[in-house]
Amino acid sequence: GTSYLTDIVWWSGTIAMALGQIGNFLAYTAVPTVLVTPLGALGVPFGSILASYLLKEKLNILGKLGCLLSCAGSVVLIIHSPKSESVTTQAELEEKLTNPVFVGYLCIVLLMLLLLIFWIAPAHGPTNIMVYISICSLLGSFTVPSTKGIGLAAQDIFHNNPSSQRALYLCLVLLAVLGCSIIIQFRYINKALECFDSSVFGAIYYVVFTTLVLLASAILFREWSNVGVVDFLGMACGFTTVSIGIVLIQVFKEFNFSIGDLNKPNVKTD
Repeated sequence: GTSYLTDIVWWSGTIAMALGQIGNFLAYTAVPTVLVTPLGALGVPFGSILASYLLKEKLNILGKLGCLLSCAGSVVLIIHSPKSESVTTQAELEEKLTNPVFVGYLCIVLLMLLLLIFWIAPAHGPTNIMVYISICSLLGSFTVPSTKGIGLAAQDIFHNNPSSQRALYLCLVLLAVLGCSIIIQFRYINKALECFDSSVFGAIYYVVFTTLVLLASAILFREWSNVGVVDFLGMACGFTTVSIGIVLIQVFKEFNFSIGDLNKPNVKTD
């Protein structure tokens, strides 16, 4: 039915989600992608903590440890992330989009998507979780760069200069790419949730999706070019720590395990 349309709680949640996505969109236009995408995982620990208080869901010791690791890893990511943008104008964005290396990468991604969607998914999708995860993660190669590109192109649309028309066309193309990729992702995420456990899917999906998005952003925006060895290792450690935290929260949330269980004596029977 449609009775939820009269529920203030439903409207509050919907508006909050919309505001969150708007903030996420603005973040892609303001800071490097290698920082925004991994930090999106903070929604998992904060959501788990809120659910334990508001919805009375049980958060076991492994879940609490996962929340702590996710927050600690996020702090490490913030400290070692690139401090400046590598692409700040529409002209630079157009130059990066036509770069042969990025075009070659997109061709490889498109070929892999065609193979996965039309040949591998119909045969092995319902039995192999990595098939649907690979499709959704590869589409992230279009989603996140398109979002960032739209923000850069939108800055010149309302300016009275010769480049405003080109900015409008570029923005429309990126919007079309973004819309198509999101629709396909929704379709295969729903397929995956019909066949596999949502907790396991969510944990693996975050790691694979974030890894491929960072790879695409590194090729397109060259955000790693000004990152030193120490900062690179720091970001790798931070991302690994966040990923471990997400796995602990998602995969082991059904385990009935607490600190009190550690104090129980082991009873051996013959």
